[in-house]
Amino acid sequence: MTDLTLFAVAAAEAPRHLNPVKLFLDADIVVQVVMAGLILASVWVWTIIAGFSLRYGRISKVSEDYEREFWKAGDIDAFQAEQGRGDIPSARVAAAGIAEWRRSTGGKVLDREGTRQRLSQVMDGAIASESDKLAERLNFLATVGAVAPFVGLFGTVWGIMNSFFQIGQQQNSSLAVVAPGISEALFATAIGLFAAIPAVIAYNRFSHRVNQLEARLQRFADRFHASLSRELEAQ
Repeated sequence: MTDLTLFAVAAAEAPRHLNPVKLFLDADIVVQVVMAGLILASVWVWTIIAGFSLRYGRISKVSEDYEREFWKAGDIDAFQAEQGRGDIPSARVAAAGIAEWRRSTGGKVLDREGTRQRLSQVMDGAIASESDKLAERLNFLATVGAVAPFVGLFGTVWGIMNSFFQIGQQQNSSLAVVAPGISEALFATAIGLFAAIPAVIAYNRFSHRVNQLEARLQRFADRFHASLSRELEAQ
């Protein structure tokens, strides 16, 4: 049969729509490994997105409730003992400040300026710790967003190389020989983009939310630091 006849037969037998499962199963083993890795990375990306969204929403709410009640409390120690438990970033920042206040004012000699500096450093450290804890998985999103397209491109290049190899083996350059391999190869790039695009968007959005929480905790710490400074002046 001529090349035109082969093409007509292949076109008649070809599926009318892309079948992702068939593209994966028909791909070269190297391309399959690349696809499988990108699919796993995509699943983990969406797991992080869902987990971070739920956790941030909960943390934001409990911190807001805690701070609102904190400034109304008459006895900070009693309030902290009752309401300061659980996963509440603001409560841990306050606890760090209260602990340092007790250590600094418990001695015979009171160093007011040194106490202010230590309070500031301790609460700043607690804020940094809370921010790091919240953002600990975001680096994976940044890595996937930066690397996944190139990993997919590697699978594409390998698949196209394999297609050209098949052309040489079969000594036939018709589309019926080349097209399936190229489709499978390009599918690797598509999966890479599918993993990278939500990862980049989520990383940028979540990084902004971490910065928002850090700024909120910093405002709370500054206000608490001012309150403790006034207590120092009264002693």
